[in-house]
Amino acid sequence: MLRISNKYCELRNASDTIVIRNYSKHSFILYYNPCLIILFIQLNRIMYKDVKAYYQNLVPHITEMELAAMEKCFTVRQLQKGDFLIKAGQVCRYVYFINHGLLRIFYSFDGKDISIGFAGTGEYTSEYESFLTRQPAAQNIEALTNVEVVELGFDDIQILYKLYPVFQEFGRKIAEMLYIMLNQRNAALLAISPEDRYRQMIESNSYLLQNVPQYMLASFIGVTPEHLSRIRKKITKN
Repeated sequence: MLRISNKYCELRNASDTIVIRNYSKHSFILYYNPCLIILFIQLNRIMYKDVKAYYQNLVPHITEMELAAMEKCFTVRQLQKGDFLIKAGQVCRYVYFINHGLLRIFYSFDGKDISIGFAGTGEYTSEYESFLTRQPAAQNIEALTNVEVVELGFDDIQILYKLYPVFQEFGRKIAEMLYIMLNQRNAALLAISPEDRYRQMIESNSYLLQNVPQYMLASFIGVTPEHLSRIRKKITKN
């Protein structure tokens, strides 16, 4: 037998199947089968390829050793459409890289949902205030499609920060990006008309039109669904 530590995958040569696990910090006993071990390694590479490329793009001088240390901390999670990545009231313990799919971030007030953002394939997301403060989340994050995310836990990130300073640089750049996005969002709501906000959205995120219900888009740009319908008709005529 061969012991391979992995947080989400188990190989069994008796049936030549792969069993996906969502439990973190577990080791699985694997029966040795050369073909399956190769498949296991290839699966790792596929699932982690994009998130590693994201880190390399943001911090080009990150080394293979540092990437390997981070990879040991990853888990993979599958969501079905309608599932919640995090619900208000829960403590968010992870940051998430989206391998594929689309998520909606929203608040709930007096029975109404207020969409404040969307995160799609190749992007990072989390309920960052809860993640950083270890307090219950105020936001919800819901899957609008089937979604696969790569998770990185709070405790693992703190260890990486201590052992490898490059991850502190990555954390700083993520924080800077979030600040810019929040500032742009606030400026758009205060200084730009709903029609121009909608135009900006379809120019930069046209995929949202095919994957997000109109009432969610209306909430995101700060208008009623009826107002958004009039805006869409006006733009179509022009």
